[in-house]
Amino acid sequence: MPIHHAVLSLLSRGPSYGYELKGAFEAAVGPQWGPLNIGHLYQILDRLSRDGMVVSQRHAQAIKPDRVVYEITDTGHTELTRWLGEASPRSGGFRDDFFLKVTAAARSGDADTVRTVLSQQRTYLMRELRNLDGLRRKATDPVVALLLSAATRHVEADLSFVDDADRTLLRTPGALPTATPAPATHNDLSASA
Repeated sequence: MPIHHAVLSLLSRGPSYGYELKGAFEAAVGPQWGPLNIGHLYQILDRLSRDGMVVSQRHAQAIKPDRVVYEITDTGHTELTRWLGEASPRSGGFRDDFFLKVTAAARSGDADTVRTVLSQQRTYLMRELRNLDGLRRKATDPVVALLLSAATRHVEADLSFVDDADRTLLRTPGALPTATPAPATHNDLSASA
């Protein structure tokens, strides 16, 4: 998710400072996102400032350090409008760690390895579904409930992929390549000589 666009969206409602933006972001997207790292947020604000999308002003405080308040610029509004007006491609495309694990396990030719990879992922995803269901039951904000519903559907789609992989790789005769012996290493060759 392009967090800098979410920050611009929050600032479009009015000027704000770092910790206030952090709290607003976390409240807006709900608990499934997790806490936003304040250091990362300040990096985003610095970049937005360099790019002319926000301006900042220091406000002196009696006891605490100066508070830096950020405000969206016309350039920031234009970028936010552009972003909101276009479709969102899948983040990262289909470059997914689990896809690579399935590929590696299948290429090993070992059904037990494939079974282990799929079983571990299925267990993890079922736990995620239970967690999301619990969060969704507690959600009072309709937008957060909607985001939790979307997260649930993503996990359900991932579970469908695990089922597809199970059917294709473990239940279709000849789907797994025949395991090939590992190539001999230099140490193996010198030991046999």
